[in-house]
Amino acid sequence: MPFDPTFFLVLLAGFLLFLGFIGTFLPVLPGPPLAWAGLLAAHFSTYSQISVMTLVITGIFALLVTIADNIFPSIMTKQAGGSKAGVWGSTIGLLFGVLFAPTVILIILGPFIGAFIGEMIHDSSDTNKAFKAALGAFKGFMLGTGIKMICVAVFIWIFVISLLK
Repeated sequence: MPFDPTFFLVLLAGFLLFLGFIGTFLPVLPGPPLAWAGLLAAHFSTYSQISVMTLVITGIFALLVTIADNIFPSIMTKQAGGSKAGVWGSTIGLLFGVLFAPTVILIILGPFIGAFIGEMIHDSSDTNKAFKAALGAFKGFMLGTGIKMICVAVFIWIFVISLLK
């Protein structure tokens, strides 16, 4: 049986889509762009029927979702009355949860704990304000994660449907 290079593209596409899904909740991996790269690889395979228009539309969504994911925690922290220290604390808490204690609970709670600590360093006199800012950071993280998961799930669905045509 001869080697079919386009089959390799399908395998690569599936791998990139899988990595993209992991990247929806693991911040060191850019989930939607990786998943979009999977669609791009599938486009060049003879096993898949993904059009250029689909690539353009999904590429725009991947870009928008990635931008939104990066600004939601800041926006939500500021809306909750938080300072830049809370935003930085949220980011540091997320990275700490991923790098030093990679459990789901610490990845989820990292932004909250980090924002709370950041706000307390900034102004230790108001724990209520720090808690509200931390809650805002948590909401922003969850909102960003949610939209990334939906986006990548749609990309996976497009890939699977394209293989069945």
